[in-house]
Amino acid sequence: MPALAQTDAAKASNDTNASARAITEPEATDKDIPAVVIQTQRSRSSLSLPGSTLQSLLPGMNPLKGLQQLAGVTFQSADPWGNNEQNFSLFIHGFSAQQLGYTLDGVPLGDQQYGNYNGLSPQRAISSENLRSVMLNSGAGDLATASTSNLGGTIENFSSDPHRTQQWTLTQSLGSYHANRSYLRFDSGEDASSNPQSFYISALRQRVRAWDFEGVQGGEQLNAKWVKHFNRSKLIAYYNFSDKTEPNEDSIVRNAREEFAPYTRPTTYPDFTFAKDYLNPKGEPPRRDGPNYRNYFGVAQRRDHLAYLKLESDIDTNTSWNNQVYWHQHDGLGAVAGPIEVAGLPALFKVYFPNQDLKQTFGGSGYAVRTTEYTINRGGLISNWQARSGAHQWQAGIWIEQNRSDAYRRWYGLDQQRPLSPYQRPRDPLITQYGSEIDNRVVQLHWQDAWKIQPTLTLQAGFKSSLQFAQGYFPVQPKLGAINGGSSALPEGSITTKAWFLPQLGAIWRLPNQDQVYVNLQKNLRQFITYGAVGASPWSLNSQSAFDLFKRTAEPETAISFETGIRTRRQFGASNQQSRQQGFGLSGIENQVTLYHVNFRDRLLQISPTPVISSIVNGNPILANVGDVKTYGIDIATTLQFGTQVSLFNALSYNQSSYQDDYLSGSNRIATKGKQVPASPSWLNKSMLKLKWNALEWQLLGDYVGKRYATYTNDLSVPAHFLMHFGLQYPLPWTSPHGHGQLSLHVHNLANRRGTSTLVVGAADSTYNTFPIAPRQVFVNLSFTLK
Repeated sequence: MPALAQTDAAKASNDTNASARAITEPEATDKDIPAVVIQTQRSRSSLSLPGSTLQSLLPGMNPLKGLQQLAGVTFQSADPWGNNEQNFSLFIHGFSAQQLGYTLDGVPLGDQQYGNYNGLSPQRAISSENLRSVMLNSGAGDLATASTSNLGGTIENFSSDPHRTQQWTLTQSLGSYHANRSYLRFDSGEDASSNPQSFYISALRQRVRAWDFEGVQGGEQLNAKWVKHFNRSKLIAYYNFSDKTEPNEDSIVRNAREEFAPYTRPTTYPDFTFAKDYLNPKGEPPRRDGPNYRNYFGVAQRRDHLAYLKLESDIDTNTSWNNQVYWHQHDGLGAVAGPIEVAGLPALFKVYFPNQDLKQTFGGSGYAVRTTEYTINRGGLISNWQARSGAHQWQAGIWIEQNRSDAYRRWYGLDQQRPLSPYQRPRDPLITQYGSEIDNRVVQLHWQDAWKIQPTLTLQAGFKSSLQFAQGYFPVQPKLGAINGGSSALPEGSITTKAWFLPQLGAIWRLPNQDQVYVNLQKNLRQFITYGAVGASPWSLNSQSAFDLFKRTAEPETAISFETGIRTRRQFGASNQQSRQQGFGLSGIENQVTLYHVNFRDRLLQISPTPVISSIVNGNPILANVGDVKTYGIDIATTLQFGTQVSLFNALSYNQSSYQDDYLSGSNRIATKGKQVPASPSWLNKSMLKLKWNALEWQLLGDYVGKRYATYTNDLSVPAHFLMHFGLQYPLPWTSPHGHGQLSLHVHNLANRRGTSTLVVGAADSTYNTFPIAPRQVFVNLSFTLK
């Protein structure tokens, strides 16, 4: 099985963009699916990971972490699955996770900001086992993608359809740190009617102890999908419920003058006696720990409902019209139980409790519980029309969404007689510091034409329009003195952004030997973040005057992306089929080389207002426009196939993303001109060796991440690292016509390397935060399919 392949079905197609109808065709069997698929009908770099590949890397893996195997992608997290949302980071060609677009079956998933305001993570939208594929469009996404943040490309997730035959699927994973993941799915199979229908329903439960502290992370998830076929149409319904609780570790504060920094910064839960003894009588942590003091606990609690109904209709042989409505409801909470005497808290609390004993006010333990509590209620419509006319394929569509979100910052006591746990939701707050509510409406239009000028040359041209109408309020304002800078109130008001013309121009030239040359030029825009008091949002500025100035002068971030490349495929031997079946000689080679350049305008930096970037007292962020960022890069992905027994995949990437201007912080000029975008490495190399020996399939992965700068002025950095991961799959010998089973073994961080995983960047110089690389962990997975 090749590690990288062009699909024959795609090569036979004349369509430069896979239509929605083609995307939902029944999937091939696992043995027909390569590990990485080049999408040949797009005028940009586009790679797809089948769901079976994700499960072979590690059952239950976050699809975003699976993309780490692809050229140009940097995904970091402190857990092997990539499930923890607080400590993950993602960069693609110098763009961060919040500058990309994400969808599931076309439904927008927001910008993946921690404590999200407009979506949810892919692993909360669908169980990993139910994914058919995940597609990366690096550089620029399709015009039809429903996203307001896809400056640097899109990540499209596609759910599997119900199987046509009735069957049960059971998967059980066990591993290090008491990992336990159980998955059960029932497929009804298609009925025998002239308009057949089928469905599946699945249930998932995961529990795992965090490797660096005493916290059990996990949750439950339910997926259901129903498909009904009609004569010229198909009706699809999908529902997802996710209830997830993740106790979080704290990031390590680093600075230029440090003499010592711990490798981990664990919380003290559940040892409440130790937690109380850790503080002095006033509630202060030991001075020797400095900013790396230990909190009692931190946690993210997430509950989501996501549903959609989609009708795919063939009007005639040349025309199709797909319509989809969706709904998402979210109730979330992020909490930290920390000492009451850390920097900034006494001044805040005395605003609300002047002349009081703060320790007794907050329950006598020396700790207070800070929460951010938020909800999302959004719904939308996606409508796409496609038609063929002679040498042209037209496409037009509209996406409409209304999102009502809120965020409330509250403080609770931690009673020394009945201490709260991270698995409980606190009640009866002592302080509601602020509360924001934002009503946001989005309208996106697109049109494009794929013109087949001749059999070997297709031109593609189109544009999209992105409109956002946002109105923000603060029903609860902080008291005077409770926010930085002496501001009397957080900002309210509306901001409307209209970008009517965001063009795209592309071409695909098919060479006689099945090679392809492609080129694409596209302009994208990232709408302003609509979050109150948190993140890089205008509604998070610390005064009305700052908001009004931002509204008058700020421009949304835009990017003009150019990419070109070549895709090649060669097979060797007098009889290719015979060559693939016999021996270990070189039987095939496949390549994709991509060159790209991006001009990123009006880039906004979020500067931490406190010396400690991740602090229990965050303060309001400072937004700085650093002007242009220019990016140059190259990706080279190659697969060597040796018969059917051995394949070797390697992806080498170079990226240079640098700021083009200095920026002002008050009256100080910050020297960022010419500096590399931090946290995004210049050099990446990924490799995957697959070997089949009898029934065994071995897999060895290598992941090199180059040096990364840790501040905006590049005065601090973290060194490169190289990780290896090992996998083994074995089909159980007692397979029958009524079912089969498989046993697999996975070893994460095979050499047990230490180093920096995720970088938290928020300062011009002198300081940054880190999360560590997780140690070696071993997982065993047993799966059964019964028909």
